Amino acid sequence: MSAMEKKQRLVIGRKDKVDFPKLGLYDIDAKVDTGAYTSSIHCRDLRVIDKGGERYIRFSLINPSQPFYNKVIKRPIYAKRSVKNSFGQIDKRYIIKTQISLFGERLDIELSLTDRSKMDYPVLLGRKLLNKRFVVDVSQSDLSYRQKNKTSASKVKGHKGSGKFQ
Repeated sequence: MSAMEKKQRLVIGRKDKVDFPKLGLYDIDAKVDTGAYTSSIHCRDLRVIDKGGERYIRFSLINPSQPFYNKVIKRPIYAKRSVKNSFGQIDKRYIIKTQISLFGERLDIELSLTDRSKMDYPVLLGRKLLNKRFVVDVSQSDLSYRQKNKTSASKVKGHKGSGKFQ
């Protein structure tokens, strides 16, 4: 890979706050993990639904510290795959496709659905999303989130509030 190709990649830190606009989720804490291939999102109460010859997965997103995260979602099942968890065990997980918003761009993402309640972050961003798009700088954090807030603040003219948008 040339230096020019590397230069065009965005720098992402070890963690960030991400948006999933198609799921109605915003400012969700995410850990960047170059050791994980697949990205994942915390959920519970998974239930497969067959409707009109199509298979869907219904699941609950629960995070007591972020009430807007608490919702039930139904999405088409994209796949069911074997995924090695952080303890080295193989789990069979349902995968959905959606979009993630980072650095003002919407990117397609595959998310494995799993219980991450024992983890520090409800979302994990793996290599499949990061590859050929980002360079990870572990000394940085919240780079996309800060850019989003800076862009939002510059679009608001005459705003006399605290400058914090939530």
